[in-house]
Order: sequence, then C-alpha cells, then structure tokens
Amino acid sequence: MRVVDVMTRALDPAEIPDRPDLHFESSLWCAGYLHVAGVDEAGRGAWAGPVAAGAVILPPDPLISERLVKVRDSKQMTPAERTFWAEIIRAEALAWGVGMATNLEIDEIGILPATHLAMRRALDALPLPPDHLLIDALTLPGLALPQTALIKGDARALSIAAASVLAKTARDAVMVQMDAQFPQFGFARHKGYGTALHWEALQRLGPCPAHRFCFEPIKSIG
Repeated sequence: MRVVDVMTRALDPAEIPDRPDLHFESSLWCAGYLHVAGVDEAGRGAWAGPVAAGAVILPPDPLISERLVKVRDSKQMTPAERTFWAEIIRAEALAWGVGMATNLEIDEIGILPATHLAMRRALDALPLPPDHLLIDALTLPGLALPQTALIKGDARALSIAAASVLAKTARDAVMVQMDAQFPQFGFARHKGYGTALHWEALQRLGPCPAHRFCFEPIKSIG
C-alpha cells in the first residue's frame, strides 16, 4: 500500500476552495490514474444505527465539476438538496457504491474498525475497480491500492464530497426505517445523533436494539 498522508500537517484555510473541486482528481488523472475513487463516511459519531460509507469514481472529465456544481460536503446541504444531488451523482459517476457496518458490528470491533469495514464494503460494491483512493481524513490499512488521505477532503475534493452525499442519504434512509421500528426515539428526526430529544428518550426509556452500547452515554444507561 502506498499512502500519501497529508493528515499530520496543519491545513491552511486558503487550501479550502469555495466548493469542492477536481484539483486532486485532475492531478491523478494526469498521472495515469483514471479510476479515482473518493471515499467518505456518515454516522461515525451517532449514538444509534450503522456507520455508512460511500465511494464514487467520477469520469476523468473536467466538465463533471459543472454538472455537479451544487455538490458539497453533505453536512453543508439540506436533506432535499442531498436527495436531489444524490440521484445526479449516481447518474454522472462512472461507478459508485455504498457500504455499512451495523451497530452490532460497531459494538463488537469499535467505531474506527467498523468505519474501515463500511468503506471496504463501499469499495467492494463498486462495479469498476479503482486504481487510487481519495479518503476524507483516513487511510484504509491492508489495501494494495495507492491512497491519499485529505484533511477536510469532503470540502476539497469533489469525488469525496459526492461520496459523502451518497453515504449520508443511504444512512438517513436506514434511520427512517429504524424510526418505524422504534418510533419513541425519533430516529427519523435526529438520525441517531446525540440531540436533546434523543437524550430525553434514552433517559425515559433506556436504549433499544438499534443503539451502540459501546458509546457514551448509552454505555452508562444500558
């Protein structure tokens, strides 16, 4: 595995563009890597539900930036914007995949290994094998692929931003399904994150099978 690791140095705010662009992808395309997969996760800090990951290979075409002009880090987009642009991302991408690790797997192996597992599953779901990975602030150990870890990658690299949107929309859909199973917790509203509403429900009801029992405050309640 060859890793270009840029996580250990300070990031100059000037290095963050107004919107995610193709700076990193274009450099790799010019170097002969035509199947660059952006990879990102969603739900790593939630108290309940799975952690999700997306992987997106964009076509080596500078005009893709204009066709995905409103794609941002998923946290900067509204739910309606994410849903709208997720469909366009899937249509424009050369390949895309989503993977998840369940709350039970998170409890068994820990959140970081579970995040790695979700990312591997997203990569396995790609119908086209990548030849280089751009990952938001992480590296994937044990892969025989060159990879670049980018601080704030979802704000800097369009393929990572696109992956974040697919991961977020897929995970949100799962949390809406969980809300139907456990309506008293409000999962459709807060998606399992640590809100005041979620905390009040936990104090009143205790955790349910969708919760991550290795996380605080579920650990102290459960």
